[in-house]
Amino acid sequence: MNNSVFVKLAVFATFLAMVVVILGAYTRLSDAGLGCPDWPGCYGHLDVPDSHKDVSAANQAYPDRPVVAHKAWKEMIHRYFAGTLGIVIFSMAFLAWRHRRHGRQLRFVPFLLVAIVIFQALLGMWTVTIKLNPSIVMSHLLGGFTTLSLVWWCSLRQGGLFTARTMYESTLKPLQGLALLALIVVALQIMLGGWTSSNYAALACGSYFPTCQGQWWPPMDFKEGFVLWRGTQLNFEFGVLHNDARMAIQMVHRIGAVVTLLIVGFLAWRLLVLRGARNLRSMGALLLLILSLQIALGIGNVLLQLPLLNAVAHNAVGALLLLTVVTINHAVNPGK
Repeated sequence: MNNSVFVKLAVFATFLAMVVVILGAYTRLSDAGLGCPDWPGCYGHLDVPDSHKDVSAANQAYPDRPVVAHKAWKEMIHRYFAGTLGIVIFSMAFLAWRHRRHGRQLRFVPFLLVAIVIFQALLGMWTVTIKLNPSIVMSHLLGGFTTLSLVWWCSLRQGGLFTARTMYESTLKPLQGLALLALIVVALQIMLGGWTSSNYAALACGSYFPTCQGQWWPPMDFKEGFVLWRGTQLNFEFGVLHNDARMAIQMVHRIGAVVTLLIVGFLAWRLLVLRGARNLRSMGALLLLILSLQIALGIGNVLLQLPLLNAVAHNAVGALLLLTVVTINHAVNPGK
């Protein structure tokens, strides 16, 4: 019994979560994170005010944040998709509770997802009301990636998808620790990417690569760059750090990219040289392809000065990289 409705909902939730992650990146990178100054509505509406009367009333209510329709719609569309995802996840949890007596039914992860969705809603509200505080923005991004990973994990485990076709436990066991390490490294690199983006540090080094402002190790302020909490009174839109602090964040993100390349690349190589497990070799090839594309997009962000399409693609491919590593962890741990 794999509870086919649960599996279909989990796969659909994975699709929705991917859309939410991409829309969140697009909203953030197009400077529309404060397109609606209130939450959960937009200037007190369930959509974006468009009549002259409603726009005038909204501008009077929020004189420091007048209506910019195209930014407001980006934010609201993101919220619509996130709300739909929440409904799907609550449905998954209901089915998990209903089938709780079946031994193979996942129980803990669906209920954990409900808690994460509720906390994500709070983070979404605080993102707006505390005006893009970097710690909250980064936490919101991590919550989105965590949700994406867990709904995909539910799809894999409950549906029995992408299992490793090998009879030899000795083939899989040596890969388990490496796959887990790769997952941790990718998660940390996503966290660094979120910190870079939320502090507007992506362009701190100019268009220089692999150097930063033409130097291999420019003057950097690591202490200031990694202050995790700066209170709730500032408006963090477009950042509050001086460039030495932003360069520190950018350089740490680059170092993280090198570590990710080495660890995840090594995992891909280990999978590619396996014998008797064709599907794992295919996963290794896919992992190497996505990793290479992600590195290329990251370099493109610097050299091309953060074009919107490239930057959004960098977030999307980062999500695909995470899902691929999650899939590999599932495949090499068939009994867990």
